Amino acid sequence: MNATAIQRLRVGIVGAGYVARYHIEALKRLDAVEIVGICDLDRDAADKLAQTYGIALATSDLAELGARHPHAIFVLTPPSSHCALTLRALDMGCHVFVEKPMADSVSECDAMIAKAREKGLVLSVDHSDLFDPMIVRAKQLIDAGACGDLVAVDVWRSSDYPPYGGGPLPAMVTQGSYPFRDLGVHGLYTLEAFLGEIARVDIRYRSTGRSTTLKFDEWQAFAECAQGTGRVMLSWNVRPMLNRIVVQGTRGVIEIDRFLQVCHVRRVLPGPKFIGIVAGAFFDAVRDVFRIPWNVLRFATGRLRPSPGIQSGAEAFARALLDGKAPPVSAEDGRRPIALMESACRQADEERRRELDARIEPLEPVDALVTGASGFLGRALVSALRRKGERVRVLVRRPDARLAAVAEQVVVGDLGDPRIVDHAVLGARVVYHVGAAMGGSPREFEAGTVWGTRNIVDACLRHGSETLVYVSSMSVLDHAGRDPAVPIDEAYTLEPHPDWRGSYTQTKLVAETYVREAIRERGLPAVVIRPGQIIGPGSEHVTPNGTLGIAGRWIAVGSPSQTLPLVYLDDVVDALLLAAQAPAAKGQVVHVVDPATVTQGEYLDGVRRKRGRELKLMRWPGWFLLGLATGVEGLGKLLRRNVPLTRYRVRSLRPLANFDQRVARDVLGWEPRVGVRRGMEGMFGGEVVGDVGATVSDK
Repeated sequence: MNATAIQRLRVGIVGAGYVARYHIEALKRLDAVEIVGICDLDRDAADKLAQTYGIALATSDLAELGARHPHAIFVLTPPSSHCALTLRALDMGCHVFVEKPMADSVSECDAMIAKAREKGLVLSVDHSDLFDPMIVRAKQLIDAGACGDLVAVDVWRSSDYPPYGGGPLPAMVTQGSYPFRDLGVHGLYTLEAFLGEIARVDIRYRSTGRSTTLKFDEWQAFAECAQGTGRVMLSWNVRPMLNRIVVQGTRGVIEIDRFLQVCHVRRVLPGPKFIGIVAGAFFDAVRDVFRIPWNVLRFATGRLRPSPGIQSGAEAFARALLDGKAPPVSAEDGRRPIALMESACRQADEERRRELDARIEPLEPVDALVTGASGFLGRALVSALRRKGERVRVLVRRPDARLAAVAEQVVVGDLGDPRIVDHAVLGARVVYHVGAAMGGSPREFEAGTVWGTRNIVDACLRHGSETLVYVSSMSVLDHAGRDPAVPIDEAYTLEPHPDWRGSYTQTKLVAETYVREAIRERGLPAVVIRPGQIIGPGSEHVTPNGTLGIAGRWIAVGSPSQTLPLVYLDDVVDALLLAAQAPAAKGQVVHVVDPATVTQGEYLDGVRRKRGRELKLMRWPGWFLLGLATGVEGLGKLLRRNVPLTRYRVRSLRPLANFDQRVARDVLGWEPRVGVRRGMEGMFGGEVVGDVGATVSDK
């Protein structure tokens, strides 16, 4: 439906996610467009975008946005909300531009189309890939006869998503079809743009198990179109990232790389076939030597905009309203790919729903729940508990056959998910919270460490667990400001600048603080254990304190005579078991460090003997690394980027020492059973010393 021409278009934005900024930037370039407000349930996100782009209103209330009398609403929210928000906007008398996919189902699309017709308003869908400069260029070449008659089109794309950040599981995790709904829709309408309407499509999907976020991370679609056959290949595993389209015809082939923004045309050249193929590839390579750096320069100077298709699509819709013309993508165009993929998506959703529901099956009560059970310490703890004859339940992110053979019950799920954690804690007498994020992005640390600990604490309180034994870290203590002459006890100064140290320290400190506040204010029966650096068979592949691992090399910093706060694996397990048994330990923080003195040089010598030439070890003086960090910091300020190496992190590399172990001895009754000296003899000098998983009661 066409709209009456508008002299000055008033637009309201609904949704403050990453895509919103591209729509806003496009609309800001149009003099006849005014953005009257931005609405999002996350008011902070709306406020930030409004401040960045000078938008007068930021709100979480759609009615408040409607009070600004926009002519059009841009719906830029997750797909599950598209239908409801579009219907509300149409009832407000606004034209609607909705992000792809148009909706989650054909019935929702039909309801949106019917409402737009009833109100006499324009409804359009953002099929942004149609406006990508390289796809536009390819269509121009095809129209000019560069390929002859079309035969087939392949769309290849790999992607990744921001990791799950904790809290109730988002659609990205719970919806089996989410990847194809998100990107497959682009592939289907792109095939139709080149080959005409799709008559039949066969959509297939599978799970590789590599992704902890997506259930089905590989998708393929095979389409029969009016003018040829098409294929869409989507992967969340292929690296380096791909975003390519290959158009194949009877007289030429067009290859598009949308990441590099280059378009190659391979035509049939006169002369022998092989020479023609080589010549075509050679001339394309020569052109790319100039085209790719030129595109990088255009991007750096702003002449080539990020996500150009999204920006051009938003601009095209706004111009259509201003001119009183039909939008470039109709609501019916938006409905067609939803109809094509609905059956396959429904099947994937149902498979995922059944899998998630099966994780919440009723469980018999157990003596202990162990989180992080697939890790170094967690496995040893599970073995120790089973040796004592205790019934053990474990919570793991992925199915683990070895753990399933040891533990009585295995719950599969993410620590960040409140529902699965609550299910895992229910009926567990003692909870050993060993799990935490050990690497990844800030969101992964937030989910695995902060959300994970919060979920465990809240579930223990809700279900009346007898004891929570929480494994914290020495990283929460002040390293850079340490006075070597001052003994380190449980009241020692906490890290004053956790954000300067990195995500691990930052999230471990937040998590421990949450546990200690719950002990103090909510009566949580918990013990906080801060172990030293845990060593045991296998730990020779982990850098000790004061050593950096960079590009496959170990860089020991400072003097080899500095001592390490080590503790042997079996001895940490003993401390955890004692913490669960000792009534006086509840409410306490306990440091668990072996009193034996081991220098960094001694330990690294042992690792070198064990690993041989595989270990690439060098030693740098502290002043050299500090100088390097100064330069890296300066470069980061110049580029306005966070950098991995700073002077504060270098100063924080110094291992802690001089521990006061009275709480471990007097409250837990703990003393090293194996000890780091005997443990190192077993690790580096021959047979393994100590029975990993042996318990206090085995002594």
